[in-house]
Amino acid sequence: MSGHSKWSTIKRKKGANDAARAKVFTKLAREISVAVKEGGGDPNNNSRLRDLLAKGRAANVPQENLMRAIKKAGDNDKENYESITYEGYGNGGIAVIVECLSDNRNRTASNVRHYFDKFGGNLGTTGCVSFMFEQKGVIIIEREEYDEEKVLEDCFEAGARDVSFEDEGVIEVTTEPSQLSEVADALEDMGYKLSQREVEMVPNNYTKIEDEDTLKKLALLFSFLEEDDDVQNVWNNLENQEDLPEV
Repeated sequence: MSGHSKWSTIKRKKGANDAARAKVFTKLAREISVAVKEGGGDPNNNSRLRDLLAKGRAANVPQENLMRAIKKAGDNDKENYESITYEGYGNGGIAVIVECLSDNRNRTASNVRHYFDKFGGNLGTTGCVSFMFEQKGVIIIEREEYDEEKVLEDCFEAGARDVSFEDEGVIEVTTEPSQLSEVADALEDMGYKLSQREVEMVPNNYTKIEDEDTLKKLALLFSFLEEDDDVQNVWNNLENQEDLPEV
């Protein structure tokens, strides 16, 4: 799940098993299909595709799999995916945004509603929680022996909006969504190693939940949503992501 770009979330993704990596690729292939159909199969001329390839490499998806997905999308692929966003509240009043790519709107809506109902949440109408989030480009630089003043200088020169040095040993750089690729490319050209470059829905305010039963229901909701092939991203405003139990 993604409350925001906390390094703990990224570490869980990095440590994913083979089955989880296969799930990542299934979802990534859909995004690649849409990106290629909208902007072509050359990542040098398609910033969205370039970001997706970087995302795949960060998730340890084999290069040949990524190239195969691009080729399939360019070979008159008959599958057409529609972008759909659902909003609602999980147990404990946690705001949740679910971003989907689906070839069957009815199936996707039915599944998402079922997950919310099953785990004590409520699926709402468009706009019911999105006003609590802001779309941002988020770049994660793996912390090495960098001089902090030099990092700040380089990031702002590249066009960053903000830079923070996280306790988890990484540097988080935020950008305007439309400038994500430009800033990330500039930082890579400067020699920085990036472990993430993607657009996120970042909460403006967070809610902390301490009740164990509520946390378990939230963990189940997020898990079921993320296991659904139609679901691309699940954003929420839970403050203490690290307290979610394994399910």
